[in-house]
Amino acid sequence: MPCPALPDGFDFTDPDLLQHRVPLPEFAELRVAEPVRWIPQSGNVAGFEDEGYWAVTRHADVKYVSTHPELFSSYLNTAIIRFNEHIERASIDAQRLIMLNMDPPEHTRVRQIVQRGFTPRAIRALEDRLRERATAIVAGALAQGGSFDFVTSVASELPLQAIAELIGVPQDDRSKIFDWSNRMIAYDDPEYAVTPEVGQQSAAEILAYAMNMAAERQKCPAGDIVSTLVAAENEGNLSSDEFGFFVLMLAVAGNETTRNATTHGMHAFLTHPEQWELYKDRRPDTAAEEIVRWATPVTAFQRTATQDTELGGKLIREGDRVGIFYASANRDPEVFEDPDSFDVTRDPNPHLGFGGGGPHFCLGKSLAVLEINLIFNAIADALPGLRLVEDPRRLRSAWINGVKELKVSVE
Repeated sequence: MPCPALPDGFDFTDPDLLQHRVPLPEFAELRVAEPVRWIPQSGNVAGFEDEGYWAVTRHADVKYVSTHPELFSSYLNTAIIRFNEHIERASIDAQRLIMLNMDPPEHTRVRQIVQRGFTPRAIRALEDRLRERATAIVAGALAQGGSFDFVTSVASELPLQAIAELIGVPQDDRSKIFDWSNRMIAYDDPEYAVTPEVGQQSAAEILAYAMNMAAERQKCPAGDIVSTLVAAENEGNLSSDEFGFFVLMLAVAGNETTRNATTHGMHAFLTHPEQWELYKDRRPDTAAEEIVRWATPVTAFQRTATQDTELGGKLIREGDRVGIFYASANRDPEVFEDPDSFDVTRDPNPHLGFGGGGPHFCLGKSLAVLEINLIFNAIADALPGLRLVEDPRRLRSAWINGVKELKVSVE
């Protein structure tokens, strides 16, 4: 089959493109004709001073890259596939301190510590409180009456409150986390008028906040997860710095992603009313996984080849950046029957919305699934007649499938 004729200059990480749509038709072409394709970039648009990246679009290949960290590194160029073109290399390298951008064995050491906060027991301990919070969030939206923005009134609240519960952030401070995380990831969107300097300052604010919290718990343990993680650095726990970078990662990985999955899920329900009726009637346990597959909040991450290797019939050279496109993998018809259908009863559902497996598989998957289930159960109970008012306004971002605003109304 001939190689697909993408328009000159077409780039799957172009924030102008992704502000309007996820390029699903182009992904479909590549999966069939050229599942690993070189995408040229010019003018240092991604901040890496190279000539482009390899786009990996098939489910099997995304999994292969994800599960072979010895061949495909998160550390060398970080997992973020596109920064601002004016970013300095030192700012990229500084992000290697975040677990998302580590390789084994350092990644293994840090993950073994922080996963103490995400054990099944830890998540179960949160469930009743988060159910109450979900009910209260939806009740607050209902009380507004008329129309409201689903993102700010509903979708953003439970992830923030869950993080606050998990690591002991006072609930009154959750708006700070919301603002800081927005500024960190919104550098591509002119509506937010966020300069790289503002984004870096917001990251510094989160770090300082978390480091101060860790230092306080080291002096005066409180019997919470923070105290457990930082109690004794020489006994295999986190330093204050490491805890700060863990919270920095949570601000995006545990907040932005679940918020956007919830927003896309609500939009999917309102544009597939038969699925909303099915959900309200049956409340299937499979719904959360399908919402994440459908939404794929992180369109892509990247890895960097540590040596020459072959993938999808192409020779990947040492040092080449490799984009793993979860948004494409989650629509692969080799894996999913009728992948372009939103089906909350889909089972099995081996989507890659929580990563492609391997060392970087989402640490907080259980918490995210719990949050999605709780919020949609609360919506179905209190707002069963919710209606779409306007199409969603999308975030201009190179790698987050984000929604800034979703206007809905109470019937």
